[in-house]
Amino acid sequence: MKMEAGKGALSYEVDGSAQNPPVLLWHGAACTLRQWDPVVTRLADRFYLIRFDAPGQGQSSPLPDPDDYTFERYAAIANRLLDHLGVPSCHVWSMAWGSRAALAYCSLFPERVQSAALYDASIGTADTKAQAEGHKLAVARQAKAGIATFERPPGANEHAFPDAVAASLSAARKFDLPAAARTLQMPVLCATGDHDPNLESTRELVKVAQNARLEVMENVGHGSVLQRPDLACDLFTTFHEQLGTL
Repeated sequence: MKMEAGKGALSYEVDGSAQNPPVLLWHGAACTLRQWDPVVTRLADRFYLIRFDAPGQGQSSPLPDPDDYTFERYAAIANRLLDHLGVPSCHVWSMAWGSRAALAYCSLFPERVQSAALYDASIGTADTKAQAEGHKLAVARQAKAGIATFERPPGANEHAFPDAVAASLSAARKFDLPAAARTLQMPVLCATGDHDPNLESTRELVKVAQNARLEVMENVGHGSVLQRPDLACDLFTTFHEQLGTL
């Protein structure tokens, strides 16, 4: 589905009943809303899942000016989507780069966020080489433990405007994430794999956010929702059972 967003169009999908708890999903770096396909399969009967492609990624139109790629703009677009769907407030779930965007959103519009699940979160500088190495090691450990490999959903990294992706991702460099983390007051689940170099930064996030808890996923690397959607969904569901959402 498409929604007008400024001079372009925002690609989004909704799954599940609108009577269920609404969850706004933020995808990872250079990913698309297709990233969440395995989650939708598992949780659409319990949640109202709202996913979208960030501007310039997936099937969403690029923004007209490179300076327009900011988390403030993305947050405003997310609010426009929620308004379009008649959702006054929601729960948030994100992964990796998306957790940076989601953290910004939570800090900018806390009145619209009931809770946040920030997976693979980092409020510092990302080490992409270490992320790739940790991912490979985690996959090897999973294979040794007899854990089945989950295939990446088709279209999870396909972009209609590939030249715009780098500019879209640059929004993370323009926002003060450590300062934003200190403002969070809603319940926050931070879940990061033990083979993800982002874990150190996730721990720092949990220290400064007022109502955050940490779950370390065993033998999981960066990109946890894609690598272990089963475990990611179990943790998310347990979090909401404890909150009383379900």
